[in-house]
Amino acid sequence: MTATARHARGLTPLLAPLLAGGLVMIALGVFGRVHAPTGFAVGPAGFSGALPMKAWLTTGACTLAVVQVVSALSMWGRLGVTIPPAVHRWSGRMAFVLTIPVAFHCLYALGLQYDVPRVLAHSLLGCFFYGVFTAKMLALPRRGTPGWTLPVLGSLAFTALVGLWLTSSFWFFTTIGLKV
Repeated sequence: MTATARHARGLTPLLAPLLAGGLVMIALGVFGRVHAPTGFAVGPAGFSGALPMKAWLTTGACTLAVVQVVSALSMWGRLGVTIPPAVHRWSGRMAFVLTIPVAFHCLYALGLQYDVPRVLAHSLLGCFFYGVFTAKMLALPRRGTPGWTLPVLGSLAFTALVGLWLTSSFWFFTTIGLKV
């Protein structure tokens, strides 16, 4: 078997997760564009409004994403310290849960917007984040995926989440202030 054939066969287990992730990205983008924004989606329980809620929940998700990176480095033996794998699993679950009301509000109340560059970047990063997250979760249980699969997909998800934070929470905190 040639090296090219071995390489192609090694990527086969990734086809379904990557296809599903791509479909999620496209579906979110299309929904965000064709859905008529309502201006309201979720009650900002405990917050003064939707924007502070989204800024703080995204900040929490980003903080947990840092825990994800540190615990992943520990699991791969890159830190010299052992962090239990449960920390990685639960910080990821909690980070994802924090993003759900934010994404729901963004899609349902605002839709995918393209009139302001920051907002366009934010909209596209949101679709990308959920697509990459889907691909990563579907690639996790698959045997035969290349060793770089989870680190690359995890890094892409982390980068997208940081980009989302920069184009939303950071903007909010530096423009509006540390409002709750």
